[in-house]
Amino acid sequence: MDSFFNSRNIIEIIIRWKIQLLVVVIAAILLSILFSSPIFITPLYKSNCLLYPSNISPYSDESETEQSVQIFQSRDIRDSLVKKFNLARHWGIDSAYKHFESTLVWEYSQKVRVNKTPFGAVEIEVMDHDPIMARDLINAMLDAYNSKIRTLHKEKFGEVVLNYNYIMGVKKNYMDSLKEKATDLGMNYGILDYQSQTREVMRAYLSTGGGSVRSAEAKALKKNLEEKGGEMMLLAEMMRSESDAYSTMKLDADRALLDYNRNYSYVNVLSKPFVPDKKSYPIRWLIVTFGTLAAFFMAVLIIGLIERSKFRSNIIAKNEG
Repeated sequence: MDSFFNSRNIIEIIIRWKIQLLVVVIAAILLSILFSSPIFITPLYKSNCLLYPSNISPYSDESETEQSVQIFQSRDIRDSLVKKFNLARHWGIDSAYKHFESTLVWEYSQKVRVNKTPFGAVEIEVMDHDPIMARDLINAMLDAYNSKIRTLHKEKFGEVVLNYNYIMGVKKNYMDSLKEKATDLGMNYGILDYQSQTREVMRAYLSTGGGSVRSAEAKALKKNLEEKGGEMMLLAEMMRSESDAYSTMKLDADRALLDYNRNYSYVNVLSKPFVPDKKSYPIRWLIVTFGTLAAFFMAVLIIGLIERSKFRSNIIAKNEG
């Protein structure tokens, strides 16, 4: 026996049962329109925003965009939005409900989406039954994101500033101790500039043709230079080296302080969020189309089973007769 459900039989079934199938199609259309109406499905409006991150540095192997997506999806930003707009009440979630937290998180994940685009941008989509709320949630996310990055940067650069201040304080104390030693050599031994003073003493010494130094002061200075000159030279070199290192560190510390005090924006918004004037969900024509097609094919299948059952019954009756 040929397969009962071939294209020819299906066409014949549709022709024979066309009135009944027409009724099913009309009923499916009407029911799809009814059940996709606001009576049964709350319409949602979608607002979106397209942006590129700026003034941030990626962590690990993440790109700036991937890092931004992670921050936008963070619990801190979610909790700030939930608190600011009282989203539990707005979405009709009872705080006394046993699974309040998980329900709220699930509802948030369904209505707030943050994704990376193929071109490396960040796209934020928010769907809500209030079109103004959809726009306001995105703007609040941008503010919370900037605040979060600013906090992270202040924590990071605050530590850097503290470290620089500590090290510079240590270096300054060390430089002061070197200065005190140099001052002591100057006051007690009269050594101020080893090289120039050595030249003067040698000039005075040589002017006598290698004889005795012309004055007791010059002779005493010569002795002091011989005993403490090396120490003075070492102190001068150390003070020069420490001063150069301190100056370089001061520049780095100033840059760190600038980073700590900066108040930048960390997003370049390409497409600003807007108040949608047309619902995004549900798409009624899709529901009506698929609902009608599903009802039609289901009706054809049921009718085919009925026809096949009748066909078998007739065969059995003929064989028994």
